[in-house]
Amino acid sequence: MKFNRSNISEHVLKHLYEAIVRPRMIEEKMLILLRQNKISKWFSGIGQEGIAVGVAEALDPDEYILPMHRNLGVFTSRKMPFERLFAQWQGTMQGYTKGRDRSFHFGNNDFHIVGMISHLGPQNGLADGIALATRLKKENKVTVVFNGDGGTSEGDFHEGVNVAAVWDLPVIFVIENNGYGLSTPSSEQFRCKSFVDKAIGYGIEGVQVDGNNLLEVYSTVKRLAEDIRENPRPVLLECITFRMRGHEEASGTKYVPKELMDEWAKKDPVDNYEKFLLQEGVLQQKDIDAIRKRIKKEIEDGLAIAFEEKHPDPDTERELNDVYAPLTPAIISPSTYKKSEKRFIDAISDALRQSMEHHPNLVLMGQDIADYGGVFKITEGFVNQFGKERVRNTPLCESAILGASLGLSIKNMKAMVEMQFADFVSEGMTQIVNNLAKAHWRWGQQADVVVRMPTGAGTAAGPFHSQSNEAWFFHTPGLKVVYPSNPYDAKGLLCASFNDPNPVMYFEHKLLYRSVKDMIPDDYYTVEIGKAKRVREGADVSIITYGMGVHWALEVLQSMPEINADVLDLRTLLPWDRQAVEQTVRKTNRVLILHEDTMTGGIGAEISAWINEQCFRYLDAPVMRVASLDTAIPFAPTLEQNFLPKGRIKPALDQLMAY
Repeated sequence: MKFNRSNISEHVLKHLYEAIVRPRMIEEKMLILLRQNKISKWFSGIGQEGIAVGVAEALDPDEYILPMHRNLGVFTSRKMPFERLFAQWQGTMQGYTKGRDRSFHFGNNDFHIVGMISHLGPQNGLADGIALATRLKKENKVTVVFNGDGGTSEGDFHEGVNVAAVWDLPVIFVIENNGYGLSTPSSEQFRCKSFVDKAIGYGIEGVQVDGNNLLEVYSTVKRLAEDIRENPRPVLLECITFRMRGHEEASGTKYVPKELMDEWAKKDPVDNYEKFLLQEGVLQQKDIDAIRKRIKKEIEDGLAIAFEEKHPDPDTERELNDVYAPLTPAIISPSTYKKSEKRFIDAISDALRQSMEHHPNLVLMGQDIADYGGVFKITEGFVNQFGKERVRNTPLCESAILGASLGLSIKNMKAMVEMQFADFVSEGMTQIVNNLAKAHWRWGQQADVVVRMPTGAGTAAGPFHSQSNEAWFFHTPGLKVVYPSNPYDAKGLLCASFNDPNPVMYFEHKLLYRSVKDMIPDDYYTVEIGKAKRVREGADVSIITYGMGVHWALEVLQSMPEINADVLDLRTLLPWDRQAVEQTVRKTNRVLILHEDTMTGGIGAEISAWINEQCFRYLDAPVMRVASLDTAIPFAPTLEQNFLPKGRIKPALDQLMAY
């Protein structure tokens, strides 16, 4: 291994030695503790420290790094306190996730590090968002995101690189090419010989380095970072290396040929760099001994502090309170009472435009939303007012764009992501349910993101443009789910969603866009999230519903003058208004729950169960549900109408009133 020390001072050479020895010594200690059953699990980066340390030391301290399991050198180079790192691995309150997650599944903005989740690839979208924020803020910063060679097979990797290429984002995509994804050799992962060849397909630069050569990694990243700060663009950096231990310690390395292990043992990044410094006279053996002795004491001192604390005592209230970032809702009334007649779609557009004016740090992202104005023309004219930096057409990369929305939030910006149709959100489920929803609960990071979801049937658009999929998200703690039924609420709830630091799934029924209109305030205003609204007073029966169900209920009740019904519009599905539900149940003693989604596993099932558990003594009849058939949505209008629940509301009401 040849080291090129040109233009690197002796001070830096010594500093880099300490930086690479530190994670190695921690790892050696962790392996001892693992054998002693004092820690539960370990992902070893022994043999790969040159990459993590070289990258982290080459960047400015305020430039974000998104590392993986085996990049301990990133955390130690950023000088994270040992006792807190050790506590994190032990799952105690002193760690960064309050015992809720393990190893490096956390982030910390003080150190400009955003850790991974177990799903490989989503970190690339986050890096895009952080890099986009640095561009919009004109900060001239680089973002670095790590990938293993196996993880590059994921679609999230492709989407992240593609978005960065299209948007000229200052991201270095590091690929640690170690020959195996857990036990699967590269030959069974991909056919390309080199990852730099992939860069060509994205139209970006690809650079390959010896990942075990600390100085080569450090010098290359330093050079690239300096250039990218002045000429923002993504670069793919392939680091050739080898994993000398198992994917995690329980996995072992029996699947690796012995001769391959022996060959790479000779390329150990720590041993070779130490020999080089001794040969160059930069360090003497006594210097090395002193450095190692000092680091050993730092480790022992940190462990002593970390091991004083036991696993957290369960506190249910604390766990539940941390699901959402704290918010004191401030209901904003319009500054004037001037009103105009607006369709549902106009109310949405109004809310978007006025929120863009209200929040200069808000960025809109979605397919065809810029010059074209979106497929429903909701953002028509926005580019002229706010510019293409803030109204951004996106590639067909739903997952990367949702990840980018969290990246923007990490940099204290706000984001809206428009799903062209709610059906397409399945392409980004990991980002929504594992990153956006869990960010605050896991490591205290707000996810200031609104995902707009044009939803619903009635337009004969078939099974892939008509689904009601709100129940997918209703089950996920950390998300808020909003579903207005009228123009006034549509505007006020959307404006409120942008004021909320939590991720909001905002559903808009497409059939309501141009079929419903009302006189609503011209000015900016908000409606409180989490509060239901009684839209019809009655004493005989309660219909609890939302979205299109509100209109179906009111229409059917007009044809049944003998029934005096309460109609409760939930408006927010998560968290839903239990107090309002209890009030209407106590008032009428009969309940019908109506929604457009399919019956089984729908939101009505949860509300029905809650009523039976909490309000049973008020009921004079069983809680009944009316919902769509348990099939996919058919295309033919006749079949679609049979699928939808509207025609089954009247018989259900008759049956309920007969009790």
